[in-house]
Amino acid sequence: MYGLALGLVIYAAFNVSTAWNAARDHFAKRAPVTPDSAEASRSFGGHPPKALFDKVNNSWWGPGVSQSAEGEWVEARFQEPTRLLNILITSGISVKPADLSEAALPHRMDAIITTTDGRKTTRHIKLDQVSGPQQRKFRAENVVSVRFVIRSAFNAGTDKQVSIAEIEFFTRATTSGT
Repeated sequence: MYGLALGLVIYAAFNVSTAWNAARDHFAKRAPVTPDSAEASRSFGGHPPKALFDKVNNSWWGPGVSQSAEGEWVEARFQEPTRLLNILITSGISVKPADLSEAALPHRMDAIITTTDGRKTTRHIKLDQVSGPQQRKFRAENVVSVRFVIRSAFNAGTDKQVSIAEIEFFTRATTSGT
């Protein structure tokens, strides 16, 4: 009995920081954080990877290849280690519903997160075939880069390329008091 109680006390002592950060992340106000640079496996002329992070949802990035663009990627890089809580991804060439069929839209992507210690973690993101931003939880700390690798697409065809209008990252707001 005492062994179990001691084990629980030791477990709690080593995990109180994790629980505290999870609670802070849950209740914290969100603030946008912009990557310092961006790179891509390839880009369609006039639609560079930095267009994903320009906070303008009628500019876009596309790899310049038709069909699903499986394996093509775009990467956001942060000079300072960053704590990420959520992301918003806006598929297509704009947020207008009428433009939804103009491009192939990402359906499944892998997000490969690299942290300051060089460790890589992969998250699988599944998007819907809708116009406008789609929010996803994205809890990660000490992030120095996130590479989004396209795995499949909606509306793929020989006359369309996968297009993404915007990717937005959010962290804890420093004014939230947490």
